Amino acid sequence: GTKLGFTIDNGKIHNVSLGQGQEIVAEHAMEVAAAEGHWVILQNIHLVARWLGTLEKLVEHHSLDSPPEYRLFMSAEPAPSPETHIIPQGLLDNSIKITSEPPTGMRANLHGALDLFSQETLEQCSKETEFRCILFALCYFHAAVAERRRFGTQGWNRSYPFNNGDLTVSVNVLHNYLEANPKVPWDDLRYLFGEIMYGGHITDDWDRRLCRTYLSEYVQPEMLDGEVALAPGFMIPPRLDYEAYHQYIDDNLPGESPHLYGLHPNAEMGFLTVTSDRLFRTVLELQPKESEAAGGTGASREEQAILDEILGQLPEPFNIEEMMAKAKEKTPYTVVALQECERMNILTNEIRRSLKELDLGLQGELTITSEMEELTNALFYDSVPESWTHYAYPSLLSLATWYADLLQRIRELEVWSTDFVLPATVWLAGFFNPQSFLTAIMQSTARKKQWPLDKMCLAVDVTKKTREEITFPPREGSYVHGLFMEGARWDVAAGSIADARMKELTPEMPVILLRAIPVDRMDTSNVYECPVYKTRTRGPTYVWTFNLKTKEKAAKWVLAGVALLLE
Repeated sequence: GTKLGFTIDNGKIHNVSLGQGQEIVAEHAMEVAAAEGHWVILQNIHLVARWLGTLEKLVEHHSLDSPPEYRLFMSAEPAPSPETHIIPQGLLDNSIKITSEPPTGMRANLHGALDLFSQETLEQCSKETEFRCILFALCYFHAAVAERRRFGTQGWNRSYPFNNGDLTVSVNVLHNYLEANPKVPWDDLRYLFGEIMYGGHITDDWDRRLCRTYLSEYVQPEMLDGEVALAPGFMIPPRLDYEAYHQYIDDNLPGESPHLYGLHPNAEMGFLTVTSDRLFRTVLELQPKESEAAGGTGASREEQAILDEILGQLPEPFNIEEMMAKAKEKTPYTVVALQECERMNILTNEIRRSLKELDLGLQGELTITSEMEELTNALFYDSVPESWTHYAYPSLLSLATWYADLLQRIRELEVWSTDFVLPATVWLAGFFNPQSFLTAIMQSTARKKQWPLDKMCLAVDVTKKTREEITFPPREGSYVHGLFMEGARWDVAAGSIADARMKELTPEMPVILLRAIPVDRMDTSNVYECPVYKTRTRGPTYVWTFNLKTKEKAAKWVLAGVALLLE
C-alpha cells in the first residue's frame, strides 16, 4: 500500500474493525472507496454474522462501476467446525483467499516464538543472564504448549487458544519483576506464567497441573548453570546473542518427536489412528446407500437383519420390585446394584421401543419419521444411535462392539443381583456411574468402623494377579478390573509405573484392590496422582484419582499425559 501511495494517513485506506454498531461505518467506507478508488480493510467479519448478506450485496454492487484502483480486504477467523461456517459462498467465490496457518512442529514454533523479540529485547534488562535464560525457556514452553494440542486429549483435556500475546506479556512481566527484585523470584514468576498468563485460558484442573509442571521443570535456579534440559539432549543455552539463539536451535534441537513435549512416541500413533478412523468414516458416509436403486431394498434389507439380530439378543428388563424384596439389607453395594439395574432398564426399554417402531416403519405399517431415519442411518453406518446414547454411558465404540459390551454389562448385573453378594472382582467399566461404586466402598467401611465419611479416601493397591486368578472378594474393600493405562504401562514385577512399550497404546492393568482409609494415613510419597476417565475423550468423563506408585519423578508422568481409562 505504501509503495502504491495508499496509506491510512493520506486517507486512501479505510480500516474498519467490525463489531457491534460498526456496520454503518463499514458501509460508508465502502461507498467512499468505491467512488474515489481507495482501499478498504474490514477486520473480523465473522463477528457480524447477520450483516454478511448485506455485505455480499454491497460487494457485488460496488464491483460494477468502481475505479480499477478500488480494493476490498476482509479478515475472519476460521470456523471451528463445518456446521458453524457462516461466511456466504458468494464472498468466498469472488475473492482471492489467503490463509495464515500456524507453524507446525517444535522447530518452526520455537523460531516463531523467538521472532517476537529482538536483540534490543535481550539487552533491556540489567540481569542479562537470568533474563535471557528464562526468556529462552519461556519460548520453548510456549512452543510446547501450543504444539501439544495436536496430540488430542493426551496433549490437553480441552483445546485452549494460547496465543503470541501470552508470551510477549509474560516476557514484559519477567522484565519488570527482575528489575524490581534483587533476587530472582522463581515461585512468583512460575505462578504468574502458569496460573495467570497461560493459566487464564485453562478451565480443567488436570490441564492446570500440566501447565504448572512444565514451568517447574523448565524455570528453576539450576537453569543459570546450564543444567536444565528442555528436551532429551537439548539444554538451555548459555548467554548468547539474538541470532546465536536461532543458530543454537538449528544446530542442537533434536528431530521432531513426541519426546520434545514429554510425551511417549505412542501418543503420535494414537492421534494418527484417530485421524485416519475419522477420515475413513467420512468416506463411508459419502457412499451411496441404495445398493439396488430400482427396488430400493438393499439398505433396508441390511438394516432389517441388524434390527432383528439386536432385538433377538436383547434380554428382558430387570424386575426391580422382585429384586427390592430379595435384598433384605440395604447395604451401599446393594443400592448401587439396584440403581444400575434401573438405569439399564431405561436404556434397554428405549432400544426395544425405537427398534420395534422402526420395524413397523420398514414393513410399511407406520410412516417413517426423521427419528426413524436417523436410527436407520446409524444401523447402516455401525454407529450408536443418538436416542440411545442419551440414556447410555460415554463410549467411543462402534455399534457392534458397543452392543456386545452392553450385553456383557447386563450379564455382570444379572450375576450380582441374583443374591447381591459382591463379586470376587468387580468390572469397574461395567457401571453407568463408577463413582457410586467407589463411594460405596468408602461408605461400607465407614459404617463398619464408625469413621467420618468426609475424612476418608481410597487406597489403591495394584496386585500382581489377573482377573482369572482372583476367586474370593477381599476382607475389606473390593477388587476391580477392566482398567487400561494410556501414556505408560504398569510394571508388575517392579510394582510401579514404567515407560510404555512401542505400539502398546493402552496396556491392561492387573487387578486393583481398592480400600477405604482415613485421609491422614494416605501414603503420598513416591506416588503419581493418576486421573481415571471413562473413555479416551478424557475431560468430562473424569471418574476418580488413583495414587499409583512410581520410582521416577511424578512430573515425568504428568508431562506424558498418563491416565487410566475404563474403555
